[in-house]
Amino acid sequence: MLDIADEQRGLIFNIQKFSIQDGPGIRTTLFMKGCPLTCPWCSNPEGISDEPEIMVSERKCIGCKKCAEACNADAIYFENDMRIINWKLCTNCLECAKVCPSHAIQVMGEYKTVNEAFKIAAQDRDFYSTSGGGVTVSGGEALLQWEFVRDFFKKCKDAGFHTALDTTAYCPWENMEQVLKHTDLILFDVKHMDPAMHEEKTGVSNELILENLDKASNTTKIWLRIPLIPGFNDSESNMQKTAELASRTKAEKISLLPYHEWGKDKYSSLGKQYGHNGVEGILEPDSDVVNKCKLILESHGLEVELGK
Repeated sequence: MLDIADEQRGLIFNIQKFSIQDGPGIRTTLFMKGCPLTCPWCSNPEGISDEPEIMVSERKCIGCKKCAEACNADAIYFENDMRIINWKLCTNCLECAKVCPSHAIQVMGEYKTVNEAFKIAAQDRDFYSTSGGGVTVSGGEALLQWEFVRDFFKKCKDAGFHTALDTTAYCPWENMEQVLKHTDLILFDVKHMDPAMHEEKTGVSNELILENLDKASNTTKIWLRIPLIPGFNDSESNMQKTAELASRTKAEKISLLPYHEWGKDKYSSLGKQYGHNGVEGILEPDSDVVNKCKLILESHGLEVELGK
């Protein structure tokens, strides 16, 4: 019989093995579904909703029309053998994905118990020990499902695995504090230092986020991660304030993550619009801008790396 911790369930949209981007060494990263922020540059739009949802692939569609037959909302139909989805009619019942033989419609988000997730992570324990790696929980925003993350991390720590939490920390401190009892490293996302600018782009102020960062820095190792968005947070003044934050919270490292459009095609596959809130038209930052930001941070004695 499973104990209480093992029975806790979490909604996960991806489990990525052999990750080298989400903390030290070789890692297994769990991506939790649901996020309270609305960052327009998000490259994981399948992690925004806190419910399972369909994601479609036109390339895989074989035109069998089984999805249209299964759809009770008449949201799927075919014209000239081409599948069309009226996303406004879709009720997210997921029946179309169940009958699709070519996996051209897939469900993003699957509930797993702590024990089920741990068994997957434990398959690569040898890689963790030889590389100095471990397990990372990301999102979405992992702390929306803090009880699952707390119990999962506890089980990982009991097995001797290094644990890392990738988070925006937009949550009650009491919830985060419970997770940090079993967390070795926080990969802390910092979008902007100005509360108004932060709210304009992400939908929430950064005040709670920065409060939680200050508190967390007293107990847990910190790495800062900064998505570098041209025209938003790449100014010299914002970089200076970010460097001051990193110094105050004793951040061991800062990762600069230049803006890219790698997740752009996912939006239409989910029935979502890419480029809301002014991000459409933003170009990837050129190397001069990236290097300038890097030098500003390094001038404060901080370790800075790009793209990790």
